[in-house]
Amino acid sequence: MTSDQRPESPLSKRIKRHVIGRQRMYFAATSPGFEGLCYKELSDLGLSIENLSVVEGGVEFQGKLQDCYQANLHLRTASRILLRIDRFKASGFRQLEKKVADIPWELYLPQQGLPDLHVTTRHCRLYHSDAIGQRCLDSISNHWSKGGFRREKISSPPADTTIFIRGVDDWFTVSIDSSGNHLHKRGLKRHHGKAPLRETQTAAALLLTGYKGTEPLIDPMCGTGTFSLEAAMIAKSIPPGWFREFTFRHWPSFSQKRWDYLKRQCEPLFNIPRGPRIFASDQDPSACSQLEKCIQQNHLSDIITVAQKNFFDFLPGQMTDQTGVVVINPPFGKRLGSPEKSERLFVAICDKLNQAYKGWKVVLVVPDRKLIPKMPFKLDVLPFFHGGLKPALMFGGIT
Repeated sequence: MTSDQRPESPLSKRIKRHVIGRQRMYFAATSPGFEGLCYKELSDLGLSIENLSVVEGGVEFQGKLQDCYQANLHLRTASRILLRIDRFKASGFRQLEKKVADIPWELYLPQQGLPDLHVTTRHCRLYHSDAIGQRCLDSISNHWSKGGFRREKISSPPADTTIFIRGVDDWFTVSIDSSGNHLHKRGLKRHHGKAPLRETQTAAALLLTGYKGTEPLIDPMCGTGTFSLEAAMIAKSIPPGWFREFTFRHWPSFSQKRWDYLKRQCEPLFNIPRGPRIFASDQDPSACSQLEKCIQQNHLSDIITVAQKNFFDFLPGQMTDQTGVVVINPPFGKRLGSPEKSERLFVAICDKLNQAYKGWKVVLVVPDRKLIPKMPFKLDVLPFFHGGLKPALMFGGIT
């Protein structure tokens, strides 16, 4: 009898029946304000999901395990994807410990170590997150011991396995993270800037303008190139999770064959551009050099071109004879030394845009919402939080 003909173990059958074969509830977490965009992304993926709804902090949906894979691979605005494991009421530690110990952890957790726990509570009689986390870890350990499952004792679990426990009004929801690293970490960049936007935020801004990669994009203060790289992936139809790994690859339910098939389905959809349509520039030669290296490493030179330029020294007509999208995340705060200097730069940027980019769509990061009235044109506003500051993402057209 070959290995392929060997009968499945009872555990494998349970995993297939309860995790792989049945629909489960999932939660796509997002930054505040991005829930609607994530909802639309999920709707447009064409997955066989049900009960799609916007909830506090993200989007819930019901689907199968491969829908979880697809969500991780394709969603540009989600922060992470959680699989809902259980929900129960507990007003005391004994109730909590019993409920957690009764969860069939062997269906979800790798065979090594214990997971990290992330605990939040609101209006619960059990409110001390460290105490809740420790009791839950003890309960998971007891479950493994009493069930007779063989576990390797190591100091840390593989691939940063994390269990999220959220308590509201004494009801606790237990979820397992399928993503691992925050989904804004696309796996392209190895260089870092002083205060770049997250890729999920830049993707949200680009999607709000309707950007699909068919029009030129100018990124004249590119810094680490977050906008340019994100735009390139959109333009070439490369899924945002294409270059990275995910924690679900270490789940007992993971199928490498299924994952390889889902990725192969993407490749025929990749676009081959006829020439560079994304023009990145910065006055910092080091920033340009690092971005150019990243572009070459990830085979994006056919869509992005990089040049060392000062935003105030060129006109868009020198790069393209079409109108398109201009994206600007100006330096602000500590990077400029004073709020006054930041304000002067912002006003100068707006004047330049108003004079030279008529007819263009624009994405503009406003370092302080108090500066919005100083803008000579009107844009839509998407507030967001960034490094303890209160900037805003502005988007729209310059007429």
